[in-house]
Amino acid sequence: MSNDSFEASKKRSDEIRADLALYPEKYTMLTGDRPTGRLHMGHYFGTIRERVALQNMGIKTRVIIADYQVITDRDTTDHIQDNVYNMVIDYLACGIDPEKTIVFTHSAIPALNQLMLPFLSLVTESELLRNPTVKSEQEASGHALTGLLLTYPVHQACDILFCKGNIVPVGKDQLPHIEQTRQIARRFNERYGHVFPEPSGLLTDAVEIPGLDGRKMSKSYGNAISLSLTAEETAKLIKKSQTDSERFITFDKENRPGVSALLTTAALCTGRDEVDIAAEIGNNGAGALKRYVTESVNEYLAPIRERRRELEQDMDYIKDVLHDGNKRANQIANATLDEVREAMHMVY
Repeated sequence: MSNDSFEASKKRSDEIRADLALYPEKYTMLTGDRPTGRLHMGHYFGTIRERVALQNMGIKTRVIIADYQVITDRDTTDHIQDNVYNMVIDYLACGIDPEKTIVFTHSAIPALNQLMLPFLSLVTESELLRNPTVKSEQEASGHALTGLLLTYPVHQACDILFCKGNIVPVGKDQLPHIEQTRQIARRFNERYGHVFPEPSGLLTDAVEIPGLDGRKMSKSYGNAISLSLTAEETAKLIKKSQTDSERFITFDKENRPGVSALLTTAALCTGRDEVDIAAEIGNNGAGALKRYVTESVNEYLAPIRERRRELEQDMDYIKDVLHDGNKRANQIANATLDEVREAMHMVY
């Protein structure tokens, strides 16, 4: 993305931020996750906390569990049902309210997926191949480029536009997806008649959440603190994390990634600054740092984990939440597909 495009996106995002508190009813937000494993602290501080805040402002919120997108780069769906149900549990434990937010799955919304057909006619192969996420996901997977991965940005456009989403919380690296969606909406409206809004990325200020090894927190790296872990499991995980041989604790992301990752984790949970925490621990070493981080994480996650344990005992309720969300999403998707057919003169 060019700097000019980023500046334009940033300006739109800032204007929307200022408008949200005044006119929340104007906005519909779409966001979601792939159910490839348990949600972790990176998801919570990176996206979920923001979703809950927007939901509680009165914005119409829709959260998609992107089960079809699991097979963009994976050969199996063996654990997908368990992952989906646990994702719903995590959402609710973190504050997503199913009365205010529609939680649904890709595979249960046929009309959403049918939008792929007209939308694919609105993009070129070269535009899809230029998308940086398509490139990076293909390189990371080691797979041949599948048709589903190539058209991943179009599928995301279906997710956003089926419910007339006009804001999508994103980081800077995800803005090309939003630009692709805006382009699809604009081209459809110009060709067939106005049906879709042109959505804007709502840029988040979230820092990149480091894992316990200093790299980005990720399930695939095995460096994540999952929301579903117990306090004891969390303590063991943090205790095993790699630091270095220097006893005096300092915050230095480049030269001391392990120590700095622990400091950032503690800072997120306590609201303090990494440098202040490092100065407080000082010459007490990595053991003292790990104890501080463990206490900070477990104290912060305690209410989420308590709510999670309650929800785990009522799987019928979890399934009801998903069934109801799928029902409501289907109603929206069917209505939108009807508008699309009407605009394309395909009502017979």
